[in-house]
Amino acid sequence: MEFQLELTDLPNLLRAWRTEAGLKLGRGKALPQREVAQRMGVSERWYRALESGAQVPLTTDTLTVLADALVLGPDERTALYWYRVTEVSDDRQSMNDGGRVGPLKELVNAQSTFPAYLIDRAWNLIAYNALMAQWFPWVRDPEANLMRWVLLNPESREQIVDWNKQAALYLAQLRFALFRSPDDPTLTDLLTCVQHEPVCRELWNAGPRIVAFRQGGRFRLMLPHVSKTELVVTAQVLLPAYRPGARFVALMPA
Repeated sequence: MEFQLELTDLPNLLRAWRTEAGLKLGRGKALPQREVAQRMGVSERWYRALESGAQVPLTTDTLTVLADALVLGPDERTALYWYRVTEVSDDRQSMNDGGRVGPLKELVNAQSTFPAYLIDRAWNLIAYNALMAQWFPWVRDPEANLMRWVLLNPESREQIVDWNKQAALYLAQLRFALFRSPDDPTLTDLLTCVQHEPVCRELWNAGPRIVAFRQGGRFRLMLPHVSKTELVVTAQVLLPAYRPGARFVALMPA
C-alpha cells in the first residue's frame, strides 16, 4: 500500500473523516460532500472548495459546525481547531527560555516514587529522573526520542505488552503533531522512518485516527530488570504553561 503521508493535510483528513462519519452513522460509505454541506448549513460549493484545499474563511464557530457535521471526537476536534491557531515554537522558546526549563527539570528530578520525564513536542527527552533511567536505560542515549524508541526499537516490542495497540496510539499522536507542525524536521524524519517499517506503515495507513494527548494512558510493561511480574502504569500528562509543546509525564501505578 502506498504510504499516506498526505493524511497529515487538512483536505485529505476531511475526506477520511467523511468516510469515518459515514461509518459512524451506519451508511456503510462516506458521507457525500452535499450532505456535509447541508449538515453545516453552507453551500456545497463552499464545502467542496474547503476540501480541495482552497483558502476559505474559517471562524471558530465554523470549525465547530464542521466538527459536528463530520461527527468528530474530541481529539479530531482539537486537531481541527489547531488548524487556525499559531503558537510559539519550541525552537524559539529554547533561544529565549527565560530560565523556565531549569525548574521543570528540577520538578522531574524531585520525583522519587515513580518514573517521570519531560519531552518536547517532537518527543525528544529534555529531562528524566533516576527511576525513569532505571526502567528505561535508553533515555540516557544522546538525542533520545520516546516516539522513535516505541515505534522503531525492537526492544520496545518486548517491553510493551500490547505493543500493536500502543504503537497505533503513538502514531495517532504523531499525526496530530504533524498536523500542528508539518515542517518540524524531527517529526518529518520520524514519519519517513515509519514509512520503512512495515508494521508501523500498516498501522498508519489503517485510518485517519488522531490523538492529541494520552492523559491517563494505560501501559502494561514487562521489565525483568525491574520486576519479575508485569507492571501496569498510567501516564499522567501535564502541559507546562510557559513551555509550549512540552509535556511532563509521570508513570503512576495503575
